[in-house]
Amino acid sequence: MVSTLINANPIIYEKKERRTRTSPPTTNDDYAVEPIDQLEIFDILRDIKDPEHPYSLEELKVITEDAVEVDDHRSYVRVTFTPTVEHCSMATIIGLCLRVKLMRSLPSRYKVDIRVAPGSHATEAAVNKQLNDKERVAAALENPNLLDMVDECLAPSYN
Repeated sequence: MVSTLINANPIIYEKKERRTRTSPPTTNDDYAVEPIDQLEIFDILRDIKDPEHPYSLEELKVITEDAVEVDDHRSYVRVTFTPTVEHCSMATIIGLCLRVKLMRSLPSRYKVDIRVAPGSHATEAAVNKQLNDKERVAAALENPNLLDMVDECLAPSYN
């Protein structure tokens, strides 16, 4: 991952128990047959690995269930994440990972808004602007080094 750690000793939290689904969500091309809800979005994002540590974003409380807002009727999802430190240099990478995971998981009709929690990052406005600018996101994903880092964070872990 990263050679010098911004937060060498993060607080690790216990993972929440997974919710059991009676059946997997079904989709019909771009439209979900069953509405997508907050817990489903959280389940999609909870196992993303932190770029600096071998822990998930859930274990570091970078992402929580309460930080996910969904309006299925308007096809809108907002995820607010909290970096572990105010000067986290990985905040844009984390946000990019959240965006890419949702782009790969949700029907294309959804508008996704990724935000840093208010007051949780020194350059909050700049990070939010980068994460929600389609051209900047597209340019970032054209960079093979950034894309490799994102893919590494999104790769499933088997522990």
